Formats: sequence, structure tokens, C-alpha cells
Amino acid sequence: MKSHTADFWIQHLQLNKHIEGGWYSEIYRSALTFSNEQLPAAFGGERNACTHIYFLLEKKGYSAFHRIKSDELWHFYAGDPLIIYEIDKEGKMKEHFLGNDIEKGQSLFCVIGGGNWFGSRVANGGEYGLAGCTVAPGFDFNDFELADKKLLLAAYPEYAKLIHQLSY
Repeated sequence: MKSHTADFWIQHLQLNKHIEGGWYSEIYRSALTFSNEQLPAAFGGERNACTHIYFLLEKKGYSAFHRIKSDELWHFYAGDPLIIYEIDKEGKMKEHFLGNDIEKGQSLFCVIGGGNWFGSRVANGGEYGLAGCTVAPGFDFNDFELADKKLLLAAYPEYAKLIHQLSY
């Protein structure tokens, strides 16, 4: 199988820079929608049932800590493993190793719980990682919150080193 570069994927998949870091392109948005009345009050409006994006990180970048209201399902596609750091509502940190080397503890798939803080980067020694992210109810920027570094540090001082590395 031919090995591709991050630039190949960025051009081939027509990826754009993401506000949290990395590159993305929305490739699916369900035509099925849920009305405001069908969703929990936190959503504050109609949402598509599901969305999916391609998401690429390079070794020189990261995805800054952020959270969304829905669960986010990550699927590994190509490149090197990604580490996704998730801080749950109880303040516990979990590291997800997304990649295709199952014998090294990597997983092709992981779930980030809705409302949990998370950020990611390429694992040490890697060049880039290409993943897909599925969100249901579908992603809407009204549901997106980029972490305020000072507030995150105050809430989780035990993760200060990582928060400094993966926050703006």
C-alpha cells in the first residue's frame, strides 16, 4: 500500500483549518433533523441527526481542549496514532490511543462523552494522523466550547502540564 503524506490528504480531501487546531472537512450531514422539542434543553434548537468529518492532525500541531454537547465517535483511517485526552465530568483523565496497531494497545475507534473536555495530538514519533469524527445529534458550532486555559487550569490543576500543551 502506498504511503501518503499529510499534505496529500489535506489536498485530496480538501481539508480546511479548524478553530481548535488541525484540519477538517465535513463529509456528511444527515437530512433527518430533530426539533428543539425532541432534544434536551441544552441544545437550544433543531439539530441534524448525525454529522461526520475527516480530521487530520500533524506532529507540529494539536487539537486544543474543547467540548461539545453530543458524544463524539472517533474512527482511525490513516497515518500515525493519535492520543486523545479526555477529562470526564468527575475530573478523571482518560487517554485514548487511536491507531491501527491493536497489539500495541491502539484502537480503531473510541467515544468521547458529550460535555467532556478533550484535546488530541499525534503520538510521539508520528508525522500525522487521519481520523473521522461522527457526532449525534449532529455537530453545530453553537454546541462547541473552546477551553479557556485559565479556567481549565483552575478546575484541573493536576493536569496543568497537559493543559498548557494543548490550550491556547
